[in-house]
Amino acid sequence: MKNKAEIVIIGAGIVGSSIAYNLAKKGCKEVVVLEKEPYFAAWSTGKAAGGIRAQFSNEINIKISLWSENILEKFAQEMECDAFYDQVGNLFLLSKEEDWETFKQNAELQKQLGLPVHLLTPEEVNKLVPELKTDDLLGATFCKKDGLVDPYEFCMGYINQAKKLGVAIEMETTVVGIGLNNGKINKVKTDKGDMEAKIVVNAAGAFAAQIGKMVRVDIPVYPIKRQITTTAPLDYVKPNFPMVVDFTSGLYMHKESGGLLLGWADKNTKAGYDLAVDPDYTDQILMKALYRMPILENAQISSSWAGLYETTPDNNAILGNVPEVEGFYLANGFSGHGVMHAPAVGILISELILEGKTSLDISELSLERFRKRELKVEKNVI
Repeated sequence: MKNKAEIVIIGAGIVGSSIAYNLAKKGCKEVVVLEKEPYFAAWSTGKAAGGIRAQFSNEINIKISLWSENILEKFAQEMECDAFYDQVGNLFLLSKEEDWETFKQNAELQKQLGLPVHLLTPEEVNKLVPELKTDDLLGATFCKKDGLVDPYEFCMGYINQAKKLGVAIEMETTVVGIGLNNGKINKVKTDKGDMEAKIVVNAAGAFAAQIGKMVRVDIPVYPIKRQITTTAPLDYVKPNFPMVVDFTSGLYMHKESGGLLLGWADKNTKAGYDLAVDPDYTDQILMKALYRMPILENAQISSSWAGLYETTPDNNAILGNVPEVEGFYLANGFSGHGVMHAPAVGILISELILEGKTSLDISELSLERFRKRELKVEKNVI
């Protein structure tokens, strides 16, 4: 392991990997990524559903996602890899009057920002996905620019290119402390020894708060378990089957290995790192799926797994530097949107570190908003 670096990034998920690549792309030569696991994308990234969308309620999230989608469209070419952004679109189903009105307003904002989103009638939804129950719907929003990715493939795209550009990656290396001198970072302490560094990027996902405590900074990021279930292949799941979100129930589904991936966020789940699959949680997912798509009654379950959302009180990421700790930068709390925001966030954090400013104003995502109680909750979360 090196004993000195210009910039240390904690975490080799897709966010940390994107930041590492973009720093190196901008000419930064001494970048080291520290990962406590023996393999990449071990936690949230590798267990994510892979949905990509820019249909958010907050302007900043729309802008970040739209920028990321533009990057993803050219990702394979830039990264010289086979990672494929499958733009099957994202379909939000609305069955409550209040939600339908809100989504129509959101759609107007999204259109103003350049997102080609469309309002659909229940009849149009039925034509798009005939297997869905639509008689209780008021309408839907659909954007073909949204789609699906394999999070691991995209993470490895960043990792491989970062390595080519000189980024060093230390696996199975756990950060146990961060050294300070007069409020400035001067080293990172690991279970394999110390490394001199003046800049540290916290990209530790669900473990972000633990890293913050090492420099006495409270980072309100909480690990919340989410579960996913997949079915065996289904002959009615066609290549153009979109990402479907039943907003009232919270169920989401998309094509996966010839069948469907089904997921749902149980709002009653307590914070913690438990990844055990709960059969009752799985049953809740299946019941919601059967309501929205009755034809699933005869589907065979293929697999189930759990992963962690790194959640904040307002469902928005925490991006930027920490004024009281010079050299400490945050890319945390994506609340289920890390994969879809990582491409743009990698650029933004690299700009902030190397140039002192960002091409997109991200001040509203700073840690300071929690201290000032200036929260603008992102309502379009699943």
